[in-house]
Amino acid sequence: MEGSRERGGVILPFLLVTIIWSSTWIVIRDQLSAVPPSWSVCYRFLVAGVGMALLAAARRVPLRLPPEGIAFAALLGLAQFVLNFNFVYRAEHYLTSGVVATVYAMLLIPNSILAWIAFRQPVSRAFMAGSAVAIAGIALLLVKEYRAAAIAPEAVLLGVALSIAGLFSASAANIMQGMRIARRLPMIAVLSWAMLIGAAMDAAYAWITAGPPVMEWRARYVMGIAWLGIAGSVVTFPLYFQLIQRIGAARAAYSSVLIPVIAMLISTAVEGYRWTALSVTGAMLAVIGMAVALRAKEA
Repeated sequence: MEGSRERGGVILPFLLVTIIWSSTWIVIRDQLSAVPPSWSVCYRFLVAGVGMALLAAARRVPLRLPPEGIAFAALLGLAQFVLNFNFVYRAEHYLTSGVVATVYAMLLIPNSILAWIAFRQPVSRAFMAGSAVAIAGIALLLVKEYRAAAIAPEAVLLGVALSIAGLFSASAANIMQGMRIARRLPMIAVLSWAMLIGAAMDAAYAWITAGPPVMEWRARYVMGIAWLGIAGSVVTFPLYFQLIQRIGAARAAYSSVLIPVIAMLISTAVEGYRWTALSVTGAMLAVIGMAVALRAKEA
């Protein structure tokens, strides 16, 4: 009985994190409408920051941070909730949501490179081999996208560049959480400040580049903001950290193998993504390569 309860405490959070994060990619696609991308990113993390602050209050986690903690949260917000997501939203202008999700599943690779640079964490040959296979699979998916973009294939290259820029921004934020100061601060409080400060930066950037706030009161747009802010951030981050505590970061990261698969299936159903022999081979190589790299990282 205790064993089944323990498994339920792992399986349910794992499934929730995987399914919710898989769905966020197609929801982002719907956000690309009358509202400039930077304002959509701002609204998302304003909702998420307030929601995370309410969660901190419910858990009685103090939001007060020392000055160096606020500075750290601001840098984290810049990398994760400003640069990363502004690149993501723009990348989905040019690539299908499933392909962008698959590119982002490669996060473990820049994470490992930056961790080696910053902390001298070793990288095994098996990890490099798995990463090479996964990168080859992603390359095949992008070749398929390039061939399909008969009108403006250069837009695919721009989408790839934006995805890679966002990938390294997210990786920088991940590596920041390995710093000593991050271990001393309550994570929910840091995330709340990072999201709120990030939303303020997003608003400043959006106002400068796109003008005053623009809002679309279409039901799907408003519900999308709520889903991305609450489900995609406030619900999933604490669950994911709980998974890391229970089964370790390597096993928890196996969600990143499943997320692009589900995201590609959603893209097929919603966006009409057309599979070819090239894209099927690419997707299989990407998943197999990620699994090999993650197993090597765990070892």
